[in-house]
Amino acid sequence: MKTVLITGCSSGYGRETARHFLDRGWSVVATMRTPRADLLPRSERLRMLALDVTSPTSIAAAVESAGPVDVLVNNAGIGALGAFEAMPMQTVRELFETNTFGVMAMTQAILPHFRQRRSGVIVNVTSSATLAPFPLVAAYTASKTAVEGFTASLALELRQFDVQVKLVEPGYGPDTRFADNGAARMQGLISEPYAVYAQSVFAEFAKVSATTSPGHVAQVVWQAVNDVSGQLHFPAGPDAVALAGDRQR
Repeated sequence: MKTVLITGCSSGYGRETARHFLDRGWSVVATMRTPRADLLPRSERLRMLALDVTSPTSIAAAVESAGPVDVLVNNAGIGALGAFEAMPMQTVRELFETNTFGVMAMTQAILPHFRQRRSGVIVNVTSSATLAPFPLVAAYTASKTAVEGFTASLALELRQFDVQVKLVEPGYGPDTRFADNGAARMQGLISEPYAVYAQSVFAEFAKVSATTSPGHVAQVVWQAVNDVSGQLHFPAGPDAVALAGDRQR
């Protein structure tokens, strides 16, 4: 039986991905800052562990408790929407600590095990903001774009050890907790000079018909984990797929 460790399982993409792998007979290590037993179906194949990807101590403890795993899914992330001019650099650093350095730290912690076994898959979940520019998410996009470059380079150096690295790029997910999770850090980020422009952006988002659900992302993570073609980029959701197609034209 194979085992997957997934970060950021308290809601959205992470929780649905954990369900998806459980439904397919895998052993799942679902991690989050504060584990809650009611978040996922009870199963003998499920373990829930506390994990803060910004804490080296927490990462070391979680990796040790998890034991041998076959797949790491770096899904944990935070968001922030607002005018970059109004964004404190402390907020920018918070985005990078979780979205970028958290991914790198988890990857570095798990790599010795994969390298020694000469097998393993790492899936890094980014965003369709890396496929096309979106307004009012400059710092968030930067944190996710950094992961894209990191992953592409890492895939080359790990090929010699038969370790695969993949990117899953979700589209716009209105059902996720992006806004809720980032509410505190987004206070005051739409400053007066940007207010009219921001209203027009929000109005356009309200008209969007093609969006991404947690189910879309879970299915594509599963596809990426089981892919043997060497494909690196996996857009998730109809809007992300469309954006990826436009970029290739």
